[in-house]
Amino acid sequence: MLFKDEKIALSVKGISKTFQKHKNKTIKAVDNVSFEIFRGEVFGVLGPNGSGKSTLIRMISTLLIPDTGNILVFGFDAEKEANSVRNLVNRVSVEASFFKKLSAMENLLFTAGLYGISKAKAREELLRIFDRIGLSRKRIHDPLEDFSRGMQQKVAIARAFLTSPNLLLLDEPTTGLDPRAKKEVQALIQEVCKEHDTSILLTTHDMFEAEELCGRVAIFHEGKVQKMGEVMKLKAAIPGGPLVSLEDVFMHYTGTTLKEADSGFEEAETLQEVS
Repeated sequence: MLFKDEKIALSVKGISKTFQKHKNKTIKAVDNVSFEIFRGEVFGVLGPNGSGKSTLIRMISTLLIPDTGNILVFGFDAEKEANSVRNLVNRVSVEASFFKKLSAMENLLFTAGLYGISKAKAREELLRIFDRIGLSRKRIHDPLEDFSRGMQQKVAIARAFLTSPNLLLLDEPTTGLDPRAKKEVQALIQEVCKEHDTSILLTTHDMFEAEELCGRVAIFHEGKVQKMGEVMKLKAAIPGGPLVSLEDVFMHYTGTTLKEADSGFEEAETLQEVS
């Protein structure tokens, strides 16, 4: 597929999204956000739970329409040219969606069929991906309902890589994975970006993961981009010397730690459930 823009994989300009939370109360999940991702880049959006990261991902993947602003994927408008955008994008979210009674292989062969990939080619590629992310071949024919949360996430990542998307949207992709599996998935993300010319938007609250994978990041808090730039330059710009981490950067620009921000979100959710 030809791109309208060969250099800019994703252009997000002034997008906002507001939801009705209660009868007389609204919440602005995304508030006038703008950024660009260059072709072949791994760009990170860093923020706590409830900061609007998943809403942002849903708008980019055409599942939601922004209230204001516009989104371009390789020059195609996500609202006006949604079908073209969907052909260029794949998404891995925190909650994987599968036919749980079917096996991992059956689920992914079904996906391959939707994208016109032959079963023979898909099987070969899937076995390679399963080996790469540490998913045992002994289990690929077991029903997905028998898989742990972490194992299901591995299958979701394999499904995304199978289609070789031009823009890969990873929404907390390693949540629920053990440390070894997390490192395997991170290595695969780097490999796909390098070998397949895939541009990646990664949302995460794991600052170590962001440092490992991303060249540039946006500090995202309460629906807004608080600061954006190259990881090394952001770290160098605040006091603390060589020991400065992205967690320190997050605290410097938001006034709170990531743990405190997550705790505040959990408390708000509890209060909402009680009321």
